[in-house]
Amino acid sequence: MIENPPLIQIKKSTSRNRPSQKQIDSFKDIPTSFICDALSGYAALDPGIKPLSIPGKTVNHIVGPALTVFSGAADVLGMAIALSEIQEGDIVVNCVNGFQGTAAVGDRIAGMIRNNGGKGLVTDGPMRDLNGIIETGLDCFCTGLNPNSPYNSGPAKIGYSIDIGGKTVNSGDIVVADTDGVAVVPFDEIDEVINKLQRIVEVENAMDKEVSEGLKISQKALDFINSDQVIYTD
Repeated sequence: MIENPPLIQIKKSTSRNRPSQKQIDSFKDIPTSFICDALSGYAALDPGIKPLSIPGKTVNHIVGPALTVFSGAADVLGMAIALSEIQEGDIVVNCVNGFQGTAAVGDRIAGMIRNNGGKGLVTDGPMRDLNGIIETGLDCFCTGLNPNSPYNSGPAKIGYSIDIGGKTVNSGDIVVADTDGVAVVPFDEIDEVINKLQRIVEVENAMDKEVSEGLKISQKALDFINSDQVIYTD
C-alpha cells in the first residue's frame, strides 16, 4: 500500500523557469501557425482546445509564460490554490486529463485569474458560467461548456510538468493563443524559435502579397508538376 501524497504540491517560483519580457514581446502578434512552422510543424495543442465561443467577441491574440496546474479529473482545488502563484502576464494552463464530465473552471476562478494579473486560461476540459466569464474579460481556451460542478478536494500539483492536448508543457514555456488555437514554445527553444520566426514572417508576408496580387500557383508547385515525379494517366 502506498502512502497518500500531499494534497497540494507546489514547485517554488525560484525553481520554475520564466522567460524575459523581451522574449515574450518577440511573439506579440505572431500567429500560432507561424509558431508551428518554426517548431517543425508541430507546436499546437489538440484542436479540441479552442477559444471559448463568446457571441460578438473577437478572439484576442495572447502571449505569456505558462503557469501549469495539474488538477486531475473533476476537481478545482488546484486552481483555487494556484491563484496565489500567478505572476503578471501568466497564462494558466490547467490539466484535467481531458475529463469532460464536469466543468474544469467557472467564472469566479476566471475572474480571480484576471484580478491576479493573469492574461489567460488554457484547459483541456470544459468551462461553465459563460455570462460571468464574459464579464471577467479573461481570454479562455477550453473544450466547450458544461455546467456540471467539479469537486474541491484535490490532490493537485502546481508548477510541474503536465501533459495536455498531446504536448508536454512546463511552467515558463511560452504560450501563444489565437483564433486558430493554442501553441506552446518550450522554454529551452525560445531563442531558437525567435530567430527562425524572423525568416518565416518575411516569407509568409511575401507569399501573401503575391496571392493578393493574383498568384494562381507557386513556382515550386509548377516545377514539381514539370518534373518526373508527376505523371498523368487516362
